[in-house]
Amino acid sequence: MTTAAERVRVAGVEVSPDHFIGGERVASPRRFEDISPITNEPIAEVSRAGEAEVDAAVRAARDAFPGWAALGPAGRAPYLHRLADLIDANVERLAAVECMDMAMLLRSLRARVIRRGARNYRAYADLAASYEERDWRSQGTWNRVQRMPAGPAAIITPWNAPFMLSTWKTAPALAAGCTVVLKPAEWSPLSCSLLADLVAEAGFPPGVFNVVQGIGEEAGAALVAHPLLRRVSFTGSPETGRSIGVAAAKNLVPFTAELGGKGPLIVFEDADLDAAARRAAGQYDDAGQVCLAGTRLLVQESVAEEFLELFHRYADEHVLGDPRSEHTTVSPLIHPDHLRRVEGFVERARREGHRVLRGGRRSPAGPLFYQPTLIEPLSNDAEIVQREVFGPVLTLQTFADEEEAVSLANSTEYGLSGIVYTSSMGRADRVGRAVRAGVVWVNTFLVRDLTAPFGGMGISGIGREGGDYALDFYSDLKTLQILEGSTR
Repeated sequence: MTTAAERVRVAGVEVSPDHFIGGERVASPRRFEDISPITNEPIAEVSRAGEAEVDAAVRAARDAFPGWAALGPAGRAPYLHRLADLIDANVERLAAVECMDMAMLLRSLRARVIRRGARNYRAYADLAASYEERDWRSQGTWNRVQRMPAGPAAIITPWNAPFMLSTWKTAPALAAGCTVVLKPAEWSPLSCSLLADLVAEAGFPPGVFNVVQGIGEEAGAALVAHPLLRRVSFTGSPETGRSIGVAAAKNLVPFTAELGGKGPLIVFEDADLDAAARRAAGQYDDAGQVCLAGTRLLVQESVAEEFLELFHRYADEHVLGDPRSEHTTVSPLIHPDHLRRVEGFVERARREGHRVLRGGRRSPAGPLFYQPTLIEPLSNDAEIVQREVFGPVLTLQTFADEEEAVSLANSTEYGLSGIVYTSSMGRADRVGRAVRAGVVWVNTFLVRDLTAPFGGMGISGIGREGGDYALDFYSDLKTLQILEGSTR
C-alpha cells in the first residue's frame, strides 16, 4: 500500500480513485483503468486491491464492530439519517459522476435513482429502531427472541446502478449493527468512492464503512474468502455467485445473492395493449442492462399482430445518444467487452435462423451503442430465450391460453421477476401465483416497497433482501429463556 493519490476530476467533481479503509484513503501501487461508456476513454486510474488491502479493510471492520454494535439501533439511526441527508444534498454531484462512469440516463439518476439511496438509509434506520422483540411464556419460562449484530459483512455490487445498489445492501447491514467492506464493480467504481466521502462527513466511526477497489477475480475473491467475515451479500452473474457461495461455505458464512434474470412480460388479450406495448418498448431503458427487465415478450396469439404494431411505434421513438442529454432514451453499453458479449448473442441467434424483427446491429450513435433489438425465436430452447443477454435485446413469442403462457414464463432456469398485463383480477391472481419469480408486477413495473422481500428463485439467487428480511440476514437471532419466578 502507498500514499493516497490526488483526487481526479470526473464531470467536474473531485473523486478519490483510492480505497477507503479505517476512515482513511489508502492507495495501491497497482492500478486499473476506468473507462467511461460515454466516450469509451479512460476517466481514472483506480487503486487495484490485492490480499493486503482486503485484509486491512476486513480487520478495520472487525476492530470497529464492537463499538458500532454496542450503539444499538437507536444509537446508529442518527448516523444513517445524517448520511441520507448528505446524499440528498449531493444528488447533482453523485448523478454527474455515475452518469459519466456507467452511462445511466442523467435525468433518471437525478430524479429517482440517487435519491433512492437516501431512502434506503432512512428506511432501514427506522425499521431497525422500531423492531419489537418477540416474547412469550412457555413451560414455566419467559422467552425473548433477540437480534444480535452478526459481525463484519462483505458487500459486492454490480456495475449497473452501483450507487443505489450499494446503499440497498449497506443500509440494512449498518442498521443491523454490522460493519461493512464494500467492493464495487471495476467497471463503475467512482460513485461508491463518493459514498465513502459522505460516510466520513456524516461522522461514522473509522472502520464501520470501508471500500476496496479492484478486480473481481482478485479483490473480490480475497474478500469473500476472508475468515473474519460473518456475512456476504452479492449481486451479479450466476457463475460468479456460485464461486462466491463456495468460498462463503468454506467459512460457514451466510450468503445472499441476486443473480440476474430473464423475466417474462406476459400480455393477455384482455390487457390494455397500448400500455403493455409502451411498457415492452420501455424495457430498452438503460440499454437493457436491468436484471429485472421483462426481456421475453409473451403475447396472446389473438392480439399479437396489434401488439407488435404498437410496440414498433413506441420503439421507434427511442433516441440513442449521450445520456446527459434530455432527449436521449437509450444509453450506451457499459464496456467494449460487454458490447461484444451482447453482439455475440444476436449473431449466434441470426446464424441459427431466428428471425430478427428489428435492430440486431451496432448503432452509429457511438462506439458502445447497440440498436434496440427484437428477435422471434424458432424454438423456446434457443440460447437467446434461455440465457440472460443483459443488453437491448428482447424476444417475442406467442401463446394460445393461460396455461401455455405460464408454461413459457416458467421455462427458463431464472426466476427473478415477471410482468403481467391483464384486466382480469382473477387472472392477475392466478398467473401472479403461478409465475415462478421473486416479484411479479401486474399492469406496472419497478414499483418497490422497501419493506417487501426481494430476491430470486432458481439460478436468480439465494435469500431475500428488503425490510425485516434483510435485517434478519445481517443478524444472529438469539433466544433468551428465563425461568419464571427466578428473577425480580
